[in-house]
Amino acid sequence: MVVNPFPTASACYPVSDPSGNCTEVQTLWGDGNWRSNQAGSMQESNYETFTFDNGTISACYRDTALGVPCEQGSVPVIGVDARTLEDVQAGVKFARVHNLRLVVKNTGHDFLGRSAGRGSFVIWTHHMKNITVHDTFTPFGGRKNEKYSQAITLGAGVQWHEAYDAANGANRTLVGGLSAGGSVGAAGGWLLGGGHSALSPTYGLGVDNVLEISIVVASGEHIKANSHKNTDLFWALRGGGGGTYGIVTSVTYRTHPLQQVIAGFLTTSIKSSTPGTPPILVKLISEFFRMSPNLSDAGWGGYGLMAPSAPGESLAMQFVAIAPNSSWSAANDSFLPLIANVASLAANSSIDDGGLLNITFASTFPVESFHAWLTQFIDSGTAETGGNVMIGSRLLPKALLDVNSTRAAETWLGLPGITFHLVAGGAVSKTDPDATGLNPAWRKGVLHAAFGSGWPEGTSSADIEQIANGIKQNLTLIENLSPNAGAYLNEASLFETDFQQTFFGNHYHKLKAIKKRYDPTDLFIVPKGVGSEDWDEQLHCRRRK
Repeated sequence: MVVNPFPTASACYPVSDPSGNCTEVQTLWGDGNWRSNQAGSMQESNYETFTFDNGTISACYRDTALGVPCEQGSVPVIGVDARTLEDVQAGVKFARVHNLRLVVKNTGHDFLGRSAGRGSFVIWTHHMKNITVHDTFTPFGGRKNEKYSQAITLGAGVQWHEAYDAANGANRTLVGGLSAGGSVGAAGGWLLGGGHSALSPTYGLGVDNVLEISIVVASGEHIKANSHKNTDLFWALRGGGGGTYGIVTSVTYRTHPLQQVIAGFLTTSIKSSTPGTPPILVKLISEFFRMSPNLSDAGWGGYGLMAPSAPGESLAMQFVAIAPNSSWSAANDSFLPLIANVASLAANSSIDDGGLLNITFASTFPVESFHAWLTQFIDSGTAETGGNVMIGSRLLPKALLDVNSTRAAETWLGLPGITFHLVAGGAVSKTDPDATGLNPAWRKGVLHAAFGSGWPEGTSSADIEQIANGIKQNLTLIENLSPNAGAYLNEASLFETDFQQTFFGNHYHKLKAIKKRYDPTDLFIVPKGVGSEDWDEQLHCRRRK
């Protein structure tokens, strides 16, 4: 089915006679699931825009009062709304024959702009929603006695809220991404970039839980990749990045038993009489960093956010975590020492001497299941998307946290919009670094840390460039903190100068060789993806060698 994507706000134009339901646009702008239902909508609005060399921005702003006409920007101009495997194959063949700039879009959750491209042809997989729960599953070409109980196959368009409901209905637990609303795709870029989860310290990353991937490659052929067939491609797809080797049509994951989990919470507040970063905050984050390897080794995974607990207060930490496959007693053995150490810091703090630290809530308690925990504490609202955002990130390795947690805390607290994801270590660290195409740095990491900056609609390209320069400077700071620590390529920066090392490590050359085998003409090419260094910035023309 042919689709003509339009920018998210296009329904509000022309202003004098809107072409669509502008009220809906204004009301649901930040809802990730609503945005994923729009063929031309990206989860971060800046990737719908395009900046010309002279600084002019082509965009379609939600704020019609800016008086800027609605333009296509980087939103693809035409494409295929794929509902079947045959739709995907037809789209790939058409793009190849006509030498089109091809992009693949599932939900548009992407911090590198890989789902968009000015003047591009898109294959939109969002409506490929088939879900199959297998009593037993044998990979294509596998031995007859190789059977996986209760595996689940997800079509390319299935989102995590749908996948989790299906797994829970089958009394199983599925390792996947977490966001309010569950709007991230479950069988696309999340997996191909590695796929982190709060469950990863116990069960591994997404790439460690996939059994088989069905994919349409550049020739238009549909193939299955697993540990028996097309093993080189299976290796590359597990960490080599989305939109690079072909278009995934379905993924089969192993699942885990549905069982009680332990929830952990630690939220704090800080008051300080002096401006700047309070020393007590450095001590708090340093302690959290220092104890993170023990937490992940015990199976804890979760998310740390930095925000004031009340207007006028300093930044403080909010940490929400989960320990699956653990008794309450065993989980307490690792989590309660963190609470005790933070309580000790609080007891010895002062508002006039480094800042006053308070624990506002600290507890562990059992929850019926991962699905119940997700529903109560993560999925209770809609995803806040639709902003203009640039981010940067790094994996924080155990070696850094063990030896230099204070310097790590001081460095990261100097960055804007920081978050800490306890999604590595534990089971992730126990997997052979060369078992998949994923950057081997993941096997040494404990935390995935990110920072970012945003700006309002209508900001000039010159001011946006200043924000970009700040991102670049901060990337240098965190790289110097722990050289070659790597980054999670799905939540990272377009400004990485050595993206090959940062995103893929020493697997890069093998990943590129495999890409050449299955995509010899680079039909599939994305910003900062494997092989992209051979193309110009807009990925329209090859660079001269």
